[in-house]
Amino acid sequence: MKASDLLVRALENEGVERSFGVPGEENLDVVESLRRSSIQLVVTRHEQAAAFMAATHGRLTGKPGVALSTLGPGALNLATGAAYAFLGAMPAILITGQKAVKTSRQARFQIVDVIAAMRPLTKLSRSIVSAASIPTIVRDAFRVAVEERPGPVHLELPEDVAGEQADAPIVPPHPIDLPVAPPAALDRAAALILAAERPLVMMGAATSRPRLAGALSSFVSRTGLPFFNTQMGKGTVDRVSHLYMGTAALSERDYVHRAIDRADLIVSIGHDTVEKPPFLMGPNGPRVIHVGYVPATVEQVFSAQAEVVGDVGPSLDLLADRIAGKIPNATALLPLRAEILARIGDRASEDRFPLTPQRIVHDVREVMPDDGIVALDNGMYKIWFARNYRTHVANTLLLDNALATMGAGLPSAMMAAILYPRRRVLAVCGDGGFMMNSQEMETAVRLRLNLVVLVIQDDAYGMIRWKQAVDGFADWGLGFGNPDFVRYAESYGAKGWRVESSGALAPTLERAFAQGGVHLVAVPIDYSENMRVLVDEMRERVDTSPS
Repeated sequence: MKASDLLVRALENEGVERSFGVPGEENLDVVESLRRSSIQLVVTRHEQAAAFMAATHGRLTGKPGVALSTLGPGALNLATGAAYAFLGAMPAILITGQKAVKTSRQARFQIVDVIAAMRPLTKLSRSIVSAASIPTIVRDAFRVAVEERPGPVHLELPEDVAGEQADAPIVPPHPIDLPVAPPAALDRAAALILAAERPLVMMGAATSRPRLAGALSSFVSRTGLPFFNTQMGKGTVDRVSHLYMGTAALSERDYVHRAIDRADLIVSIGHDTVEKPPFLMGPNGPRVIHVGYVPATVEQVFSAQAEVVGDVGPSLDLLADRIAGKIPNATALLPLRAEILARIGDRASEDRFPLTPQRIVHDVREVMPDDGIVALDNGMYKIWFARNYRTHVANTLLLDNALATMGAGLPSAMMAAILYPRRRVLAVCGDGGFMMNSQEMETAVRLRLNLVVLVIQDDAYGMIRWKQAVDGFADWGLGFGNPDFVRYAESYGAKGWRVESSGALAPTLERAFAQGGVHLVAVPIDYSENMRVLVDEMRERVDTSPS
């Protein structure tokens, strides 16, 4: 068989069902091999979107998604998606083409060093220079992509190698069991928890691994410890919402920090310091137990006094065996919960137009079932969803608090809609982020997805505009114009809606979901609440806090 056939067979061996991307002439052998395979080729309108979709596949399933591009400009268009997967710990395989390596009939036309460009953005970047090595290289790529800490792997296949004849055996995958934390570490952690006066659990980014939901819920339920989460750790625990204290959408001063600041011990499960800090750790801060697959990194704003390193699920079970029913002060911080959640939910039903962020979050929650998936792009609204949107099922609020790139919301939602066609999936995008990959509306329509896209419109780069105001700069340079979003959606064959009153958002979303297919709902937003809640109220809280 050809080397491209061998590559595709190796991908099938890994359970790959789809590949996303924009092929070029250097990929034509691979495209032909895909045509004759069980793998669906999903052509996107930009390579960046393909990488975002592959990464989101890894995030939701734990298995690497696959993205495909040509050489040079196509490969470099994958770079943002590679960084998104790398910082976000999402397994993905990025396959790029290249000119022939044994001849150079086109000199250096379109040739850049893609291997070098991808090296700092991936866990592994290598070129396939021998057809016979394809099975072992592919198997190793998938192994590296999923092992902790997960992330993207880049493979380059030159066009002359792709066309070579090859005959090499496929390497079958096998399960790998991770070690659990040693007894001494578990004993130390148990002693700290039992001695704590005000213990608190934090769910970090790594708790969103699909396999962990049951173990996390069991640990919280058995210990009775109240918990909060980072943005990317949101929604990783279910069935124990009565112990939920809030989400650290900001690094300090928010209402959840009333509990964080009073805690004398934080059990930090799966925290990844690539996230914007959920709290700022100082010399007088709480003691921290790091529970993770790998040892904690030491940062200026985060360091641990004890570590439980190993397979997180089984390690938490063993830790719970030591402390369940024995923690004297397990619920010491729980009396703060009611006020924290009440303040976060303040003005959620306010009848104002344009809509406030709180009202948008409230109405979205109203129409989304417990297992409905909301995929956020990056903008000011992300903070509001992170702190105000209540989740009940793991991985139902997808946001990026690592690279925090604009343009990922729509492709991420599309991937969720492909994986879970019977669940409601909503992309929430600002007008700035949406337009960065809005061309993928055509892809969504072509794939006949059931997907609703909520475009929050303020005709500006709203988060930076807010920062501009907070820092005392003039309101200048961040506004732009927009298309008529209803007609824009219709031009792709989707259905467009425009919200024109405060009470219209929830029923409009409900109608869109009921009809099926691809819909875009444009809603104007009043961002004056940013200053009132996230600046003035935070300052007031600090000023009135007991010293």
